[in-house]
Amino acid sequence: MNKSDKLAFLGGRPVRIKPFPEWPIHDENEINAMKEVVQSGKWWRGAYSVDELGSDAQIVGFSRVEAFEEKFSAYHGVRYGVATSTGLGALDIAVKAIGIGPGDEVIVPPYTFIASATCILHNNAVPVFVDIDQETYNINADKIEEAITVNTKAIIPVHFGGNLADMEKLGEIAKKHDLKVIEDAAHAHGVEWSGENMAGSMGDLGMFSFQQSKNMTAGEGGIVITSIEELYELCFSLHHYGRVKGRPWYEIHRLGWNFRMTEFQAAILLVQLERLERLNNKRMKNAKYLTQCLQQIRGISPVKVDKRITKCSYHLFIFRYDPVEFEGVHRNDFVRALAAEGIPATTGYDFPIYSNPMFLNKEFFPYNCPIECQHYAKGIDFSNFKEKCPVAEKACYEEAVWLTQNVLLGEREDMDSIVEAIQKIKKNIGELKGASE
Repeated sequence: MNKSDKLAFLGGRPVRIKPFPEWPIHDENEINAMKEVVQSGKWWRGAYSVDELGSDAQIVGFSRVEAFEEKFSAYHGVRYGVATSTGLGALDIAVKAIGIGPGDEVIVPPYTFIASATCILHNNAVPVFVDIDQETYNINADKIEEAITVNTKAIIPVHFGGNLADMEKLGEIAKKHDLKVIEDAAHAHGVEWSGENMAGSMGDLGMFSFQQSKNMTAGEGGIVITSIEELYELCFSLHHYGRVKGRPWYEIHRLGWNFRMTEFQAAILLVQLERLERLNNKRMKNAKYLTQCLQQIRGISPVKVDKRITKCSYHLFIFRYDPVEFEGVHRNDFVRALAAEGIPATTGYDFPIYSNPMFLNKEFFPYNCPIECQHYAKGIDFSNFKEKCPVAEKACYEEAVWLTQNVLLGEREDMDSIVEAIQKIKKNIGELKGASE
């Protein structure tokens, strides 16, 4: 066996040493946008607000935060947007705006980042985890109704990896049981359903994240979008200390947060938005090709994208690994071998949300206080969700393999190298099995 045939994990030559495209992508446009903000001396949206500066203020220029809110929400087919400092901030105010409070239950999938559940806890409500679908890794809509109780007030479907949840079925369930819906579209920038509805536009509220890894980014940031004016006004107030548009800055009308986006973040995001569709198109093209190739390898099954999705962001390209077809080699050993071949694959989440230490020890859930201020999730044994969520358990511990969105910004030969690396591992799986035992 020559060095190119031997697994890199065992000292052979890797399939590739060339790195995949770096993220984030940026150029002079971001630099110039930031320079303009610095030179303006107006670094937050209030610098352009009569409400903040007084009716006699002479305002020159425009708020980039407001411009971004308008452009991003219009791109996703809704009327309003409230830009926030983080994605979690967007989730927090969305949950509060729809009226979630102490003791309410909110249905959410367990296979997602913890912010999808902490936004519920922050409002002293209870996250109820419903398992994911085996084929799509999104919340299993067929399992939702059995989790609904008299305390259920909302559903937060997560469009995981940019693969939209079944919003048609979710909408029917929500209407039947009078539930609110917040779309967690943190991964789904620019995703389209059935050629007309965009991610974030099909629920009562939608939210997106602009954290560093996302398909458009300012390092951190988020936005809540909606076409419901009352919810927009509530979200704006909640992210701005509880102030109300048209009233003096010192008037606080409700308990809120400071989750405001800076002019710096918005300046970068306005540039990033211009690239979004072009880059998503490239991701889709490469993902389609990669899917076709990987489907030919027994034991590798790309997660299915609903046929009704006409534009997909592919924030993650995920495939399921079947150890039976790889002589029983564990998924983790397979991923280590794949990484050694120059393919930056990961196993994603090591466990579902409910197995996080926070949910098991509840150290920071309030104790020793009157019932009206206690955290209602305190008394729940979250370990019980393991039996209710076998698909999420299997995804975390046995089968899921992730490739991040920047990998899909490579060229056709880069996709070929992913396929070649997997084929090489399968061809030499006996060696890997021996080294792993």
